[in-house]
Amino acid sequence: MDRFQEMRMFLAVAEEGGFAAAARRLNTSPPSVTRAIATLEQRIGTRLLSRTTRSVHLTEAGHRYLEDCRRILCDVDEAEEAAAGSYRVPCGHLSVTASVLFGEQFIAPLLAEYVDAFASVHLKALLVDRVVNMAEEGIDVAIRIGHLHENNQHAIKVGEVRQVICGTPDYFARYGRPQHPADLSRANIVMSSASHLLSDWQFAHADGPLSFRFEPRLVVTANQAAINIASSGWGITRVLSYQIARQVAAGELELVLQAFEPPALPVQVVYLKHPRVPAKVRTFVDFLSERLQQNAALKAVNRVHG
Repeated sequence: MDRFQEMRMFLAVAEEGGFAAAARRLNTSPPSVTRAIATLEQRIGTRLLSRTTRSVHLTEAGHRYLEDCRRILCDVDEAEEAAAGSYRVPCGHLSVTASVLFGEQFIAPLLAEYVDAFASVHLKALLVDRVVNMAEEGIDVAIRIGHLHENNQHAIKVGEVRQVICGTPDYFARYGRPQHPADLSRANIVMSSASHLLSDWQFAHADGPLSFRFEPRLVVTANQAAINIASSGWGITRVLSYQIARQVAAGELELVLQAFEPPALPVQVVYLKHPRVPAKVRTFVDFLSERLQQNAALKAVNRVHG
């Protein structure tokens, strides 16, 4: 077995978190993967993976080797793609990441449409509520909500969303509509900790930013759970406007404190800067950008702060 194949097996084990899962991804047998890793560790002369009966973890040396493997295999793939003409014709494996709700609502339907149009491209979507390091995790395209801080990325703005406070009409009928952020101290608040955009409740006003510390009665780790609890009439939550566009349009949820909303957040399609961008990335970015720019849920209107 050549070294590149050993690297690909090691990469699969590290990313999938186990030998069996890596074997399924590579369409081979678990013993073959186990032998390849053992041979690799023996040749290198150090342990790369720490194994238990239930899990596999990278050692310190394994973490360093994983980064090198990704870089080397990426260079090899790019060389092969260039030789095969994939910088002109979309083909190969393409990875995209987005937050869970955004990915489920907007990205998933578009993935099927894209692969139908480009039969030689195989797509994998990583939907997680965290900021993924694109270079380290081998991601080609990301959809980011918020301002970027990395300088090694290209970004195309496709829309913007607001941070909104919402509850049901029934809840507001029983407890009253808050007129100022300070009124939230007396409200039933359910907070999502899935994103710092939602767990840090900042407000704005004509006189400048407003900051209030609330003690939520409920904290959940998923945005949809917070939305479900608020939709039941129990209390108030803060979400991104696209996440409840349907419920607001149907009158199931109402927005409050709109005059105190912070500025809208940009929604951007992001890809890494590179001298030669493969056709699969160019076409997917163009496709995604065009579709998302047409989505009414991503056309936020900034409120006038009074």
